[in-house]
Amino acid sequence: MTSAENKQLMAIRARKQSKAMTIALSPGKQLGMNAFMLWMSGKNLNIFSISTTSTAVMSPIKGILSVGTAFRACEDPEGKVDLTSSKALFVLLNLIWFGVGMYKLATMKLLPLTSADWESYVVWKHLAETSSIPP
Repeated sequence: MTSAENKQLMAIRARKQSKAMTIALSPGKQLGMNAFMLWMSGKNLNIFSISTTSTAVMSPIKGILSVGTAFRACEDPEGKVDLTSSKALFVLLNLIWFGVGMYKLATMKLLPLTSADWESYVVWKHLAETSSIPP
């Protein structure tokens, strides 16, 4: 292999690595805009706030499940391009985005976080005896 071919392969690998990092940072670019939309939708239950919140919860899940297909264009057949850091950053930013969506669900009181939300699962004791003497 000549030095010109070697330089060309190195340039291609560098381009693939930079493209992988661009793909990895894409959820971070969407995070700010979606956080602003979630803030603007308010805490009331209406169709706009529910649709933006469902987008904030479902899009990161879809992104995490499609990590392999998102980075397929950046893979090197020889395995010389390291995509683990890019994939880890992609998953981390999607998890942060998912956390923002779950926080929004909690502020809208749609997540069962208090003990009153689980009251139907409490097993109440039935007393065998009762007394007429006051305590």
